[in-house]
Amino acid sequence: MTPAVQLAKKAGVAHSVHVYEHDPSVTAYGDEAVDKLGLDPARVYKTLVVATDTGALAVAVLPVPAKLSFKAFAAAVGAKKVSMADPAAVTRATGYVLGGVSPLGQKKRLPLVIDDSARSLSTLFVSAGRRGLEIELAPEALAELTGGRFAAIVAD
Repeated sequence: MTPAVQLAKKAGVAHSVHVYEHDPSVTAYGDEAVDKLGLDPARVYKTLVVATDTGALAVAVLPVPAKLSFKAFAAAVGAKKVSMADPAAVTRATGYVLGGVSPLGQKKRLPLVIDDSARSLSTLFVSAGRRGLEIELAPEALAELTGGRFAAIVAD
């Protein structure tokens, strides 16, 4: 059981875990989850760790098909500029490897922003902490468990 799943269980949050066989040759992890689980891509959210201009890390959670608006995300976290974080820094801060980074149960609680599109969903899917493992839960539960908030962070 991953820290993400443990956190949801301990908090008593309604959730379900979905497992699929990860293909090691695949690097489009979110697309793989959509395909292998037969899900609507608009309900599967990817977790991106971003570095701010001050060197601090923050987390963006957005639909798999969408692109992160660096400008909107910077504004949402109170930074002037942001860029994708170094993969080694991501693993150190979250305890997860790329492709398995969950917004839940990270080693350090980083500022987290969930795209506003999630508010229209009854449940969404995010990584449960390893490749081939997704957790389904309500967007409000995700925000509550992570200390996250909602904002428009997707590029047009």
